[in-house]
Amino acid sequence: MIPGPFSYHRPASLADAVKLLADLGDDARPLAGGHSLVPMMKLRLATPAHLVDLHGVADLKGISRDGDTIVIGAMTTQHELLSSGDIRQSLPILQEAAALIADPQVRYLGTIGGNVANGDPGNDMPALMIVLGANFRLSGPGGERKVAASEFYQGAYFTALEPGEILTSISIPVPPAGHGYAYEKLKRKVGDYATAAAAVVLTMAGGKVATCAIGLTNLHETPLLATDAANAVIGSNLDAATLKQAASAAEAIMAPAADARGPVEYRKHVGGIMVMRALQRAAGRAA
Repeated sequence: MIPGPFSYHRPASLADAVKLLADLGDDARPLAGGHSLVPMMKLRLATPAHLVDLHGVADLKGISRDGDTIVIGAMTTQHELLSSGDIRQSLPILQEAAALIADPQVRYLGTIGGNVANGDPGNDMPALMIVLGANFRLSGPGGERKVAASEFYQGAYFTALEPGEILTSISIPVPPAGHGYAYEKLKRKVGDYATAAAAVVLTMAGGKVATCAIGLTNLHETPLLATDAANAVIGSNLDAATLKQAASAAEAIMAPAADARGPVEYRKHVGGIMVMRALQRAAGRAA
């Protein structure tokens, strides 16, 4: 398929990008890595009259540390996450998840901002953002505002972004030293979206789980925070019965679509297995 006709814009600053999107209105779409938007354009499922390419905006790139917070520019690529020493030291779960996204060619261009801002329930990073307590900085015609990742996702492809707004950066509190983490992802083949995936960040004390957060990917129309499942393991040593209880609590909030990856009950079942595996692996990593 061939995309419909469009005008191409490459602003050099964030202010210019925001102004372009405001002036062009609903006929414009921002372009980050393009791995979601361009295929939709080729299938004529999206037909923007204007593309606003964000690659020329230097302020949207980079990884920095501000006290106990890691700040990641929205145009930072998955490859850059994988090669970052700051991410490796402070947020290794991001590298584990990034390595499971598509293939190296995609990771060289695919951006973390595009992954979290698109609202695609199959994207890997949104559940991690919720588990890690991230905040998104949004810039638009009305200025800047912050939105918690837990409040950003409203439905499949629907987010808190207002017309003309751009997600510019992500702020993530650094988890405590010695925390355990894991991202377990079941997929049909290399490069595919998850059939089911689970993210876990926890701490251990005296051989028992002290704190825990569990996120779910592609098991609902939005990423999920499995609070009851996390509460079920706190204070436990993750014995078999507790793991099954956590899996059941997670399955109770899942509502995946039946698709080529399997029927609903199968996807919920393997979702529970991903939760148990992620909990065990995270606990094994916790100091």
